[in-house]
Amino acid sequence: MSTTPGEEAAQSQASPYAQPYAQNLPIPAQQYYPPMQPANGQSMAYHQVQPHSAGLAVVASFFIPGLGSMLNEKVGKGIGILAAYVVAVILIFFLIGFLATPAVWIWGMVAANNDAHKWNRAHGILS
Repeated sequence: MSTTPGEEAAQSQASPYAQPYAQNLPIPAQQYYPPMQPANGQSMAYHQVQPHSAGLAVVASFFIPGLGSMLNEKVGKGIGILAAYVVAVILIFFLIGFLATPAVWIWGMVAANNDAHKWNRAHGILS
């Protein structure tokens, strides 16, 4: 395979590591590495996020089971915990609720703590 003098100059200026990799891709490299500029002249917006407080979530779930998970943006899970707590309280009349109520209450606090830590890790926040 022969190259023209212009191609040789272009290959010598390019990184020796980028060329073989880019040539072996099944689709063009631009699809793997899109440009950093947004399309249609839009500006790039960076959002700063605040960490979720595991302590606040646990205290909230201490008073209202499931509320800590709801504060950590796990609304469905929080509603499920709250519904399970209500059912467990009703089951106190059938004696099984004496075991189920504390179990669901503790589950709500543990879930709130875990949800806060998972959310923080997912957003690159050390907690």
